[in-house]
Amino acid sequence: MEYKHFSHQHNLNIHQVQQGQQLRCSGCESFCHGSVYACWQCNFFLHSHCGNATRYVKHPSHPSHPLILIPQPTYCSGSFLCNACGQSGNTFSYCCALCEVDLHVHCAFLPLEVSHKVHPHELRLTYSALEKKGAPQFCKICSKSLESKHWTYGCTKCDFGVHTFCATTDVKPGLYQMEDPADGATPEGYPGLQQDVCEAKEDQIEVELSEEALVQLYKLQLQMQMAEQVAQVMASMNLS
Repeated sequence: MEYKHFSHQHNLNIHQVQQGQQLRCSGCESFCHGSVYACWQCNFFLHSHCGNATRYVKHPSHPSHPLILIPQPTYCSGSFLCNACGQSGNTFSYCCALCEVDLHVHCAFLPLEVSHKVHPHELRLTYSALEKKGAPQFCKICSKSLESKHWTYGCTKCDFGVHTFCATTDVKPGLYQMEDPADGATPEGYPGLQQDVCEAKEDQIEVELSEEALVQLYKLQLQMQMAEQVAQVMASMNLS
């Protein structure tokens, strides 16, 4: 079965990653496992959750504009800093070029609540670190500082906060779980991935209804971003 993804020029085939085989996802740069979409000609691979990610999301962390899925950052540096975790990236991201908001694909779909073995209560996702009278806050798992501009999981009742990537080290976000092929299934089966493909096609139908508006919005965001960059260059030249 072949699958066409907007970020790649060739059709992708379903591949079952074998034990000991090391393939990196071209969408999130993490190692692949289970069933993936593959283009062997280009060594291009996508996890199910990267390959089936919707073209845009209306994320509660940035309600002003939709975040658009782009295969590569539009910044001159060729990379972006994720507003959720603070880590850099140079592949897939959900982006609002107008506001310079960028999210890793996996960060964009973090669950609102998670459980972790280090704390008895549910930890809720917040879009900034828990504040306590201006005092610096530290992750209760790794003991490193919590940046107020980055997302955290926390329990306000207990003044307990952790980094998103610390909270999800042991906890697998349900939105990103993909069922492995059923035991004994034939290589052509992959029922878990087949279901993801069907669900993705249903999502694509909804997206196609506003595809033209989506493209126009993205172009407008890029134009405004470029205009701002030109203005900054001109200002620096005048100062010198």
